[in-house]
Amino acid sequence: MLPIRDHNPSRQTPYVTYALIAVNVVVFLGYWALFASPRDLNAFFMQWAIVPVLVTEYGTWHTLLTSMFLHGGLLHLGGNMLFLWIFGDNLEEEMGHLGYLLFYAACGVGAGLAHVLAAPMSQVPTVGASGAIAGIMGGYLLLYPRARVDVLVILIFFVTVVAVPAWVMLGLWFVLQLFQGVGADPSMGGVAYWAHAGGFIVGVVLTLPLFIRRGGPRYWGRTDGQPPHPETQYTYGRTHIPTVRRRK
Repeated sequence: MLPIRDHNPSRQTPYVTYALIAVNVVVFLGYWALFASPRDLNAFFMQWAIVPVLVTEYGTWHTLLTSMFLHGGLLHLGGNMLFLWIFGDNLEEEMGHLGYLLFYAACGVGAGLAHVLAAPMSQVPTVGASGAIAGIMGGYLLLYPRARVDVLVILIFFVTVVAVPAWVMLGLWFVLQLFQGVGADPSMGGVAYWAHAGGFIVGVVLTLPLFIRRGGPRYWGRTDGQPPHPETQYTYGRTHIPTVRRRK
């Protein structure tokens, strides 16, 4: 399931979310040429990505922050920015621009620490904004568990878009990170499942004060777990593209 949008509009311009997307894209373009040389790319990542053994042995703590703005390819970048665009604007509206920026950074650092704790002697560089974005997803789930999210469902040749509550999509995503994290060896590289799970948990914890100020469970009672404003209604019209029938 791939989320493509939510039905939870923000009433303010999410300047920080847009800026984070722009910075991630600009940084990626800045070292794009290194992908032509795996050796140079690896040297670059060894300096700026999270390498757990370097963090634990040499104290390269700055990489917990710098790695958040690096990505391993176009699909990696595009997927992360899609999730940030869908879920980030509402958290920014609730927390304010500066509070949201600090929240994002804290979630990213927390996710990086979770990855280092999971594999402290790993020599594999780890990059990506997904840990910070996982924190946004955790905060979103706490505040809007029943906000509707449109997801693209692909089952072999069957493709459709369905609207599901946020708790279904985000809850399933989190559970998958836990299960896949248990079965994977983080020291061998691949997807940093424990960074995702760690960032998600940090996001929930850091959103708790805001949730409590809103009334805690009573906030859910007032809003029924929905956004506290009218949701966006999407309509699907008939396409003007003609159908080409197969000749017999």
